[in-house]
Amino acid sequence: MTRSVQALAYSRPSVLESSQAGQLLGLETAGGLTPRGAEPHPRFFAGFLASPRVAARGLLAVADVASARYYQRTLPSSLDPVVTGNGDRLRFESFSGCCGVYARLDVLQDGLDGAQTGHGTTNVDVNNPLREALSRIAGDDPLHLRVGPEEMAVTTLNGPVVEKKVPLPDRWLRGFAEAQVVSAGFDLRAELSAPEAVRFLRALPRSSGNASRGAQWVVPTGKTLRPTTRPVAGAVCLPGPERLVTLQRVLRHATALRVYGPVADGAAAASAWEVVLPGMRLTLTLSPDASRGFSGEGGVLDALATDDAAADAELVSVLLAWEPRIEPTDLAEQSGLSVERVRAALTRLGTAGRVGYDLADAAYFHRELPYDADRAERHNPRLVAARQLAGSGAVALDGELAAVSSGDRRYQVREKDGVLSCTCQWWADYRGRRGPCKHALAVRMARRDAPVAGGAR
Repeated sequence: MTRSVQALAYSRPSVLESSQAGQLLGLETAGGLTPRGAEPHPRFFAGFLASPRVAARGLLAVADVASARYYQRTLPSSLDPVVTGNGDRLRFESFSGCCGVYARLDVLQDGLDGAQTGHGTTNVDVNNPLREALSRIAGDDPLHLRVGPEEMAVTTLNGPVVEKKVPLPDRWLRGFAEAQVVSAGFDLRAELSAPEAVRFLRALPRSSGNASRGAQWVVPTGKTLRPTTRPVAGAVCLPGPERLVTLQRVLRHATALRVYGPVADGAAAASAWEVVLPGMRLTLTLSPDASRGFSGEGGVLDALATDDAAADAELVSVLLAWEPRIEPTDLAEQSGLSVERVRAALTRLGTAGRVGYDLADAAYFHRELPYDADRAERHNPRLVAARQLAGSGAVALDGELAAVSSGDRRYQVREKDGVLSCTCQWWADYRGRRGPCKHALAVRMARRDAPVAGGAR
């Protein structure tokens, strides 16, 4: 797994302070992007939290996921959460070190009091002393939240800084893109009341040692969810149920639990679990298996393999303005592209961390992760291998059929109704459920570059 080091520089550690005016939660920001461009320490918000205790526990839940590994637990993991200001809300996001759990806390307009939220994306420092202080918040006395430096600190940015050197796996970055793609295909499958949500979640195993092997399923029955051993009609996959233990932090404040997922087809699938809180939403999205990270799902590969999507993404990116809700139909009207091409462009922008997907709103949202925009594409193994095959002349086209020479083997790729199948082991194992294989991608690239009748390109 390719790893780099991300340097996160803060003007000082984040702290929870007490004064005569009350408590102040100061979340320090690292370098990030805003409508004004790159800033060393952007400021997104200064105001009050409507439900301080709930917000503290929600933020701790996101930090829990950032420091956790649900697979290969002996390896260390820690990355400060990402925060995005979308004008009417703050979004805190993180990924587990194993890339199998995506967490997001949306603090909505009703959860923020007394100030306008800015626009931009950056990392925020969540250190161990701050975690301990947040866990001690017991009441709902007014809590002032500041995301970004104090006004006075802006003039002293050249002074001492607190810098964290964070190992950053490339697959962690690809996970953001894959989670956005898979979430866009989910529908609401169940909604439980607060008492039923508490009863269901507290009955789940807390460790993988107590969990049964293989995919597990739940099916809505009356007002609750009933476990089932097979994916019956209406069932939702619950892969690695112990990975939902983080939701225990906010259960006492929950008003509902919403469950999202794809239509059950018999195979293990990702799912999303959203706890509705006063003025907030905490969502955990689980990969199809605890040992299977989002980075290898392959949902973005078709979009990355086309020239049209690259040009369309460049056009669509100009129209983004940190909106909390991005509607593909509106972008289609503004850009002159079809809705399908806009969706492909959004998928490609997702690989650079520039858009996410909000299940509750059933809409994309704009963010700008402070990472190399081309990193996910450069280090995607299947995409890199497919480009090498297509560029080396390993693809022979013959109508709906194509032959791909890879090493000492030759594979046949067939297209039917726009879907490419292959005779390789990857296709036999997954049947397209984890995106196209490298051979199918290479054929798609070769067909794109092949001359059409008459010699035109």
